[in-house]
Amino acid sequence: MKHMNSEVKEERTSNKKRIDLFLVPIVLIAAFLNLFKIWTDEYANAYYTAAVKSMLQSFHNFFYASFDPGGYVTIDKPPVVFWIQTISAKIFGFHGWSVILPQALAGIGSVLLLYVLIKRTFGVWAGRFAALAMALTPIVPAVSRTNNIDSMLVFTLLLATWMLFRAVRTVKFGWVLAAFAMIGVAFNMKMLQAYMVLPAFYVFYVVATKITWKKKIAFLTTATALMLAVSVSWAVVVDSTSADKRPYMGSSQANSVLELAFGYNGINRLTGNTSVTGSSHKQPAQTEQQTASSETKQNSNSSADSSQSSNQRKSSFSQKMQAPGGGNQNGMFNTGNPGPFRLFQKGLSDQISWLLPFVIFSIVGLFAGVKFKGPYTAKQKESLFWLAWLLPVAVFFSIAGFFHQYYLIMLAPPIAAFAGAGAVALWSMYKQHNDWKSWLLPGGILTTAALQVYIMSPYVSSIGVAPIAGVGALGVILALVLAIRKQRENSLTNYLGAAAMVVLLAMPAYWAMTPIIYGGNSMLPSAGPDSSSGMGGPPSTATNSKQSGFNGMQPPGSSSGNSSSNNQMQPPSGSSNGGQMPGGSSNNGQMQPPSGSSNSGQMQMPGGSSNNSQMPNSFSSKSSSSKRKSGGMNAEVNQKLLNYLTKNNTGEKYLFATTDSTSAAPYIIKTGKPVMAMGGFSGSDPILTVSKLKAMIKKGEVKYFYLSGMGKGGQSDVITWIKENSKEIPSSKWQSTSSSAQQGPSGNGTLYEITLK
Repeated sequence: MKHMNSEVKEERTSNKKRIDLFLVPIVLIAAFLNLFKIWTDEYANAYYTAAVKSMLQSFHNFFYASFDPGGYVTIDKPPVVFWIQTISAKIFGFHGWSVILPQALAGIGSVLLLYVLIKRTFGVWAGRFAALAMALTPIVPAVSRTNNIDSMLVFTLLLATWMLFRAVRTVKFGWVLAAFAMIGVAFNMKMLQAYMVLPAFYVFYVVATKITWKKKIAFLTTATALMLAVSVSWAVVVDSTSADKRPYMGSSQANSVLELAFGYNGINRLTGNTSVTGSSHKQPAQTEQQTASSETKQNSNSSADSSQSSNQRKSSFSQKMQAPGGGNQNGMFNTGNPGPFRLFQKGLSDQISWLLPFVIFSIVGLFAGVKFKGPYTAKQKESLFWLAWLLPVAVFFSIAGFFHQYYLIMLAPPIAAFAGAGAVALWSMYKQHNDWKSWLLPGGILTTAALQVYIMSPYVSSIGVAPIAGVGALGVILALVLAIRKQRENSLTNYLGAAAMVVLLAMPAYWAMTPIIYGGNSMLPSAGPDSSSGMGGPPSTATNSKQSGFNGMQPPGSSSGNSSSNNQMQPPSGSSNGGQMPGGSSNNGQMQPPSGSSNSGQMQMPGGSSNNSQMPNSFSSKSSSSKRKSGGMNAEVNQKLLNYLTKNNTGEKYLFATTDSTSAAPYIIKTGKPVMAMGGFSGSDPILTVSKLKAMIKKGEVKYFYLSGMGKGGQSDVITWIKENSKEIPSSKWQSTSSSAQQGPSGNGTLYEITLK
């Protein structure tokens, strides 16, 4: 206890010292990467931004995280992050940057927290390097520059880690409760993903706390119970509320938060079984590959230039872009194929794995000489914590059936922690000439440089040969020189070691800047020269690098008869589809490959293998604008359609109804008026029945319906009834003919009017 008390006193004394001047530029780098130009993203992820717009209008919408102002359906995630975004929008006004700001600040906060966590045990230089590695991990700023959840989730888990470390140092039970309660808060951000750190928390507390086993078990049991209570608190309240007094729980099949948490946002992520077919479940769930194939066939006749586009739509797209993690060379959304080396595959490695070889060598060095029965030093205990965070998360991403590239931010803290702690430890071993351990530093530098060359090689057409050759050559030279000079201690050796660290961080730093340089995609954030596409993989060669993700599709009411229509793939908004978007179970349209490489119009597969079938050049460049409307797949309304609906509204609650959220979101953002996404985010939620819709129409709640394609899942009967009992509105009254309209999904649709007495 005396030792523990002395540690607390030492910590308080160190806190009184002036700020670490070396930390200042690291924080400024993080601030630049996370904040610069976020004000150019007008809509951010439109699905979530529309929810914030709705949540600003009433406490009812705020509490339930309603997607639409009418309280019809919620978004597909818990509300905590969106509560924070709504508060930010309330303070600073409703803008794209004001909903992004909390995540950007969380990204900076994570850098600071990691510095604090590593510095105390491993030393100030370890803390500095860990903080810098965290700031320069490409996926960290890429996600933090959007209104997606993951940046805030990681910050919350790091805050819980700080509380846990303090609980161990002070042996105070209150800090244990606080740490696990914070994980419960994180659960209410992104559900089961928050629990990925639990192995680290349990292992560390058991190993590091100097109390009896009886107390350890009692404390952990109580803390876990509190965590579970906090985790399900909002879910219990919502699920206990009568369904007619709250919105439908988006992306669930039983209108239940708990089902959403443990099904759609839980085990289905591991299995990849994310397809839904409606409330009846009578049909077998389609795979994303099958659905994509069916959509391709349905869309073959929807283009203005039918001869060329039809051939494009009959390509082998479904064979090349299969379900996440399956069948093709790099999986859907470039998440690779499951296996032990998945994190080293293209599409994932450039987001998170730049320093992984160095981390592996660091782990070997930090655990060298450790005996299973102990005793363990403070460094070994905390290294065990970071290892217990790293391994389970890495295993999950290596075998998971479905995830997006930006989920990899969960690996950033342990990788950065080992990079910082390992750099100092391996340097110390190198200088001490400690037998085989002295070779860990040169070996780590050499293998890490080799991996970075491998990561960059598919991007040679975009970044050139020089940086690839430079990193490779310098890595080899510095590793060899350090190996040769092992027995010499002078300032030159110190400079060589510092130079090696700079070389290893140079290209991650560039990659981290790419969302600023090339533009980003707020719906599918990723880093790299193709960051604006949100797809990962080798870059596009479009003339304007600032592309908005998922161009090549049209918004409700826009004309398809423009000159680029032969390169567009029109998705139906009314069929179950393959591939998911952030915040939803399925993409309301087919995934479009980057339009790059020398094979114009062909899909260039990651790794350089070309798809032999012609693909639409859907990532067409967009004219520059002071505001980047990259709100997912549709980021702009059709003003003529909006004017018609507004003029002809006779007191209906909903401006119009459509199949899914991607068509509805821009109109909610633009007007703040209720727009009904009948099937939730993807259009597959079994929310509406024909009888319920009839009742809503008779009550005067809705009369206009914008439909495109076939109904999804449980909506098919509803869509059929609408078409059979409605009056079609001539397109000349509401359809835009402007070729300059921003492109988004659900083009070539039809506007219907229904009035029942």
